[in-house]
Amino acid sequence: MSSTPPASALSRLRSAAAAVLAAAAWMLACPAGAATAVVKTDQVRAELVAHAPQGVAPGQPLQLGLRIDHAPHWHTYWKNPGDSGLATTLQWTLPPGFQAGEIAWPTPRPLPVGPLMNFGYEGTLLLPVAVTVPAGFAGEALEVKLRADWLVCRDVCIPEGGDFVLRLPARAATALHGALFEQSRGREPRRLAQTQAQAQARVEGDALQVRVQGVPADLAGRALRLLPELPGVIDNAAGVQARWDGSTWEARVALSPQRSESPASMQAVLVVDSTQPGGGAPGAQSGAADGPPGLQVAVAVTGTWPGVVSASPSAGPSTSPAVSTPVAAPAQAPGLGGLAGAVLLAVLGGMLLNLMPCVFPVLSLKVLALAAHGSSRRALLAGGFAYTAGVVLSFVALAGLLLALRAGGEQLGWGFQLQAPGFVAALAMLFTLIGLNLLGVFEFGSVLPGSLAALRARHPVADSALTGVLAVAVASPCTAPFMGASLGLAVTLPAWQALAIFAALGLGMAAPYLAACAWPGLARALPRPGVWMARFKTLMAFPMLATVIWLVWVLGQQAGIDAVAALLTVLLTLALAAWAFGAPDFGPRARLGFGALALALLALALAWAWPSLREQPPAARAGAAAASDASVSPAISAAESRWQPWTPERMQEALAQGRPVFVDFTAAWCVTCQFNKRNALADAQVLADFAARNVLLLRADWTQRDARITQALAALGRNGVPVYLLMSPRATGPRLLSEILSVRELREAIGALP
Repeated sequence: MSSTPPASALSRLRSAAAAVLAAAAWMLACPAGAATAVVKTDQVRAELVAHAPQGVAPGQPLQLGLRIDHAPHWHTYWKNPGDSGLATTLQWTLPPGFQAGEIAWPTPRPLPVGPLMNFGYEGTLLLPVAVTVPAGFAGEALEVKLRADWLVCRDVCIPEGGDFVLRLPARAATALHGALFEQSRGREPRRLAQTQAQAQARVEGDALQVRVQGVPADLAGRALRLLPELPGVIDNAAGVQARWDGSTWEARVALSPQRSESPASMQAVLVVDSTQPGGGAPGAQSGAADGPPGLQVAVAVTGTWPGVVSASPSAGPSTSPAVSTPVAAPAQAPGLGGLAGAVLLAVLGGMLLNLMPCVFPVLSLKVLALAAHGSSRRALLAGGFAYTAGVVLSFVALAGLLLALRAGGEQLGWGFQLQAPGFVAALAMLFTLIGLNLLGVFEFGSVLPGSLAALRARHPVADSALTGVLAVAVASPCTAPFMGASLGLAVTLPAWQALAIFAALGLGMAAPYLAACAWPGLARALPRPGVWMARFKTLMAFPMLATVIWLVWVLGQQAGIDAVAALLTVLLTLALAAWAFGAPDFGPRARLGFGALALALLALALAWAWPSLREQPPAARAGAAAASDASVSPAISAAESRWQPWTPERMQEALAQGRPVFVDFTAAWCVTCQFNKRNALADAQVLADFAARNVLLLRADWTQRDARITQALAALGRNGVPVYLLMSPRATGPRLLSEILSVRELREAIGALP
């Protein structure tokens, strides 16, 4: 046995990196599934439907709509969702000239949730939209595309959505859902002009005195509720003091204490309040309000409004009453001095990134390269510059993709590729291959074609560049000190400035190794090549396989236990294929036979696993998380039970009640996040301090793509996790803590709360 690894071992173990990473990029870009007319989850069945009784032609009626069939006791929301929730959104893609109108919202129903009051729908719901066909349209068919997003709630709320496609014949009638559209039209609120009703309101202190005359007979005498289309004006949860004077409804409606608007007039819907005596039957499964359809009123407001609570300028759109929450404003484009400071922070952050545990397995391989080429300064310098080029170019390419996707409307941040289960699975496959290679199960040289192996031997710097690519791939989930501010600033800058910051980050990460290559004394300080290199090479297989364990855990958080089993099956067949093709004691015939069988099993495993390597519905993830929590140690489980899922509404509600809030922006694929979670954030003294100051602990889990979390991070000037935010309604502003937490820092921050 040779006392050193094969000369090409270090170079060849990266030969599969480019191919696997390319496959990972394809998985990342590949849509989760082909768009259809129907999307099903455990909570709803959503379908894109159409009504064109005279076909698709100019001047003829054409309606499109999203039909949502809710599971029992689940609901989605109206345009004003109330105290919490999100309105359903529809984004249409139609041929040129076609115009889609606004949603004709059916009458909603009040949906009390604890102390909150929301407005929405249960049962079967249709959200219809009228479409104008352009003059001169003479096509044979109309293809409609729709992106719909909705929030469905029961005891928990689950953001869902889907991409829909429907093809309508232009020359034939489409009237299968005519009754559904007719029923939805009958549930639309009636207009004032249709009923001769009149509405006025007068501001009296902290309430609106509302008077509606000429209320239709089917609403007169019943318990009613006023639902403004503008969120955040009235206190939805407060009781309504109302009385009837014939067909005139008079009510005193409390204003929201966190009101941010003072409208001179507002559109509102008067609906039957099934939550009050004299209203409809509570609990009835109806897509709209119980009883007759509501009354659409334009309320003219007189009187002097009290002062408003200023909304945070960086908070973006909100689905709940505005709360005066001190949030850092988004970073503005700096001058050259500010850009230079951001670049310097990026360089420092990149250097510290080498200390993160996710980067260590790759950097350990470079120690072997230093020892192997320690006698050749030229080879060291060439390898160092190639590694630096691979790191810098990979950071710039990843940043370019991130900026392009964000420019296209995607709500993404740093580490976004780890939010795709397919990419996580591809990385696990790559690290499995590297680990098996380091253990001597196979040699890449025996698998690669001879011409490719010879080409790589003539250009060894390519291996160093590929190592740089690999280092960036595994470093992307990590956020080191100084990185958060620089990356948060980068995505707000012009493209060339943003790319400069990311290039500086890559340069900082590569700088220590480049310096070692340029300093001959460091390489000479390492032991001479010998048996230790073979042992060290084998030892480094275990950090690689430990990384695989972590990636499998991340996939389990994203897609559930079925995906974990599927990935482990793929890894098993991949190991079999690597052994079959790479075992040195196989002859050509045996290698061909075992290799063909192994490839067939690998193909079958991939085909079986692919449907499972998708993002799991949030409800299923919640169940998997609960099962996972039940299996952890009692101490950790007790600490975790103190945390609640983050939502903007929950945070704002706590602050409005005068309660401090601590938010942990985290992700399963963030190694730094997991380290902090199991150390400083689980410390008994820290948890006791949180409890003593009545701090609400919220966890914003960014393992899956979540536009609300992305927006919240952007408002804080950040673009990745971890981020730790401590807020108090009595403080002058929020406090952002270090990316790597310490017990001392946390306790000092808690103790400084006003």
